[in-house]
Amino acid sequence: MDPLGAISQLVEGHSLPTWHDLIPPTYQEPSTIRDSKFPVRQDLNEKVSLWDGDITNLRVDTIVNPTNETLDDKNPISSRIHNIAGPELMEICKKELKVCRTGEAKFTEGFGLPARYVIHTVGPRYNVKYQTAADSALYFCYRNSMLIVRENKLASIGFPIVYSPKRGFPPEPGAHLAIRTVRRFLEHFGDTVDRVVFVVTGANDEIYRKVMPLYFPRNESEEQFCIGELPQNIGNEMGEPVIEERGIRISDKPIKTIVSSAGVNSIRDTDDENIIESEHVGRHAFTHMTGDQDVISHERLQGKSLEEMRMYEQQKVYARWVKRGRSQDFSDLKKLRMIYHCGHDIIGRPVILIIGKRFSDSTIDSDRLVGYACGILDRLVNQEYSLVFFDTMCLAENHPSSSFIKYVYGMLDNKYEKNLKCLYVVHPTFRTKFMTWWFTTFTAPEVKHKVRFLTGVEFLYDSVSPEQLDIPQFIMDCDNKVNGTNYHTGWKPQTNTDL
Repeated sequence: MDPLGAISQLVEGHSLPTWHDLIPPTYQEPSTIRDSKFPVRQDLNEKVSLWDGDITNLRVDTIVNPTNETLDDKNPISSRIHNIAGPELMEICKKELKVCRTGEAKFTEGFGLPARYVIHTVGPRYNVKYQTAADSALYFCYRNSMLIVRENKLASIGFPIVYSPKRGFPPEPGAHLAIRTVRRFLEHFGDTVDRVVFVVTGANDEIYRKVMPLYFPRNESEEQFCIGELPQNIGNEMGEPVIEERGIRISDKPIKTIVSSAGVNSIRDTDDENIIESEHVGRHAFTHMTGDQDVISHERLQGKSLEEMRMYEQQKVYARWVKRGRSQDFSDLKKLRMIYHCGHDIIGRPVILIIGKRFSDSTIDSDRLVGYACGILDRLVNQEYSLVFFDTMCLAENHPSSSFIKYVYGMLDNKYEKNLKCLYVVHPTFRTKFMTWWFTTFTAPEVKHKVRFLTGVEFLYDSVSPEQLDIPQFIMDCDNKVNGTNYHTGWKPQTNTDL
């Protein structure tokens, strides 16, 4: 037995056989050729490996640590990773990361590990009653981990089994979600990824070898045979679980509403013990509020349509947030100058700035932020307006979770979407581009044509005069360092002769 903290045998990730190298079994020739949702892609098959081994022996750019919300889980994989990495890894988890919610992924150095970095993610607890919520959360574990790989320009990653028997997730459905999510990600963003290693042992090795051909067929015969073996629900084009017959990603009524008729409940995430079982699961991982069922029943008796009832409930929820925003003291958030009205564009429309770097997912209360934002924006968005989001120098902790964004968007009054003229994203990271594409494709397609990505501040000046933009100095310094000055040929600073 190896001494504690010792690496027994180093394995280079790029030296492992790829899925393409493994010879497929012989299949009966199909009588007819059908179109497959997962056609043969040799280039993708050459990026994926199955390996039965110890993930702490694997030399890749990053490995994944399946942990809990407080980043101190004692499962065998996580314990082994911390033993090899050394105490520095736990120290940075406690002091800097602090919390990682179900479905999220966070990034640290690897310290004593052969891998340069570690991605920490939290798989869901499984409850068959709320299976779709668990599926969605697990999808985001893999999707967010791959997003970190892309965002940090890493070339290789090692995935252990993120879903665990301890949390009750069935192994085979978990394998489908894991493999399908990686396949879809590589289809869209695999150009910079050289190797994804699925580290599987024991019974999981057999399950993965059974499921892999469905999503990574190695020849046409295997592709055609596997069409009939695919599960009915293969998710959307990114692999995210979808309830097909309703065209949404989770049931509208998995549990009790997150908004009661008495007031606005918290939208902070629960801990993992309750994330699938709590009556407030609606805040987490991709559910929609349904409103008070007694009120809905009453409104239906009055002959109102489902859409009218939905609008009525949405307006009530939004009104409560506005009331909270105007009645509470938000002086601390105001001092942060994270969201503020800076001036007007060249046509006279209000311009609202959002400074991403000043948001911290671990220190800012989401409830108070929503109330504060509604309080200051409600009057501004009664007319056409523009939003400018500065992604300058943002890290993962500066980006709110996708479930938080979806909740806020679903709660807002329709005037926000109707009157939004343009959403400018300045200095966008890959993470922000991806999340924007995903959100405007699957959740808010009505705003997709309003988004503009700008690589420099000066490009804003086509629409907003510099005198109207109260931009923090650190953003201007970063812009000058990256782009220099006067880089936008279509714009030049005003002089006295221009006035």
